[in-house]
Amino acid sequence: MSWHGSDRRSRLPADWQVRRLSVLKRDGFQCVAVLRDTGARCTAPATDVDHIVPDDDHAPANLQALCRWHHARKSSVEGAAARRRWVSKRRPEARHPGELA
Repeated sequence: MSWHGSDRRSRLPADWQVRRLSVLKRDGFQCVAVLRDTGARCTAPATDVDHIVPDDDHAPANLQALCRWHHARKSSVEGAAARRRWVSKRRPEARHPGELA
């Protein structure tokens, strides 16, 4: 993730490194993502700690250990959804050209 222009890091709690290590230990330093094709847990080492529900809830129950690939994929999906919400707020719903006034 590009941190350029983001305030995300400043919103992390002062003890983020302690919380991060705690989550990694809890999850056995292994990615907790479930593979769609097999339904098995990812076997890659966890490198990132992710917020399950995006926002500023830093409680352990809202944090999970993910490998870099799964974290990037999840963040990409969340970013795309946020952009769609932003665009839909800015543009009025288009009327069909054949619609009568």
